[in-house]
Amino acid sequence: MKLFFLFLLLDCIYLTAFAQTDSTNPRVQISGYGDVYYQYNFNKNVTDNKTSFTNSQNSFELGMASVKFQGQYRKAGFVADLGFGKREQEFAYNDDGIIAAIKQLYLQYAISDHFMLTMGSFATHMGWELVDPTGNVNYSMSYAFSYGPFFHTGVKADVNFGKWTAMLGVFDPTDHKTSFYNKYSGLINNRKNIGAQLSFAPSQTMKIYLNYLEGKDSTKTINHQLNPIWTWQVNSQWNIVLCEYFSLYKAPFTTMQSWSSSALYLNYRFMPHFGLALRTEYFADKDGVISFSDADPVSYSGGAQIWSFTFSGNIHLGQLMLIPEFRVDHADETIFNKANGSPTKGTARVLFGAYYTF
Repeated sequence: MKLFFLFLLLDCIYLTAFAQTDSTNPRVQISGYGDVYYQYNFNKNVTDNKTSFTNSQNSFELGMASVKFQGQYRKAGFVADLGFGKREQEFAYNDDGIIAAIKQLYLQYAISDHFMLTMGSFATHMGWELVDPTGNVNYSMSYAFSYGPFFHTGVKADVNFGKWTAMLGVFDPTDHKTSFYNKYSGLINNRKNIGAQLSFAPSQTMKIYLNYLEGKDSTKTINHQLNPIWTWQVNSQWNIVLCEYFSLYKAPFTTMQSWSSSALYLNYRFMPHFGLALRTEYFADKDGVISFSDADPVSYSGGAQIWSFTFSGNIHLGQLMLIPEFRVDHADETIFNKANGSPTKGTARVLFGAYYTF
């Protein structure tokens, strides 16, 4: 398998070099990054992290080594986005073996200047954050990202008419790159999900998204997710994003359950090489849809409301990015734990992340 990736890498490098001398041939671009981080939790335990990718305590950790191949020739294109490491394993938590190294793999064809078809596996349109730290201003992740979908496998159509864009897609079960087989129930979940996005740009500095996802799994549980997002580039230094997320669940013979998130992102660039970012999030799971397994079994009622504040620095040193971060989470239930195991409602941690892009 190692020889396969070595061959793929050398082949893409050859195509890239060849395309630079002959513009009539397909072009292949290669990019990527590597990220690492250190985190210290003031409760001194590893269980307090309830979001993705930073499950560690007082430890230097490897994030992901990522390489992305992009090819384009006339109206057709492809993307092969590969990741290796702990971050990728959490992202592809439903997959095993070589498939766990594939973040994205899709083909595209532009039927016209306004209409694009895409088929394969690609990052979700839901939410504001991305699996790659290079696309985020905070290193740690929000609750909405962690409990929403990561990616979809299927086909989608994108339509672009200036200020208005739209997407409609049909996907396999969320976060699966193949049909899901439940070894306990013996059921194969090949039911399809429907995803949609509508966006409007009233000005060059403002954009509004309305994202939607719905589907039914093999247990006949229906899931509806609605995600409006508002972005505003105030000026060359200020950027503001408001991301709302509503997720509804309806299992057979049960009442409707839900969780929701409201997140505000404030990003200010003081100078070309230094900026500060603040993310505030209110995560409401009153129905107990999300299971916090380390919560106090005596006092935990099965639902929680969480306020999270994440303050991050962005220090640009050429292609190296440094992200010092301080984060505080407070819940109305005892879902966190102190070092001696006693339950508590709050946790705080410092983190230092870094990545290098090429």
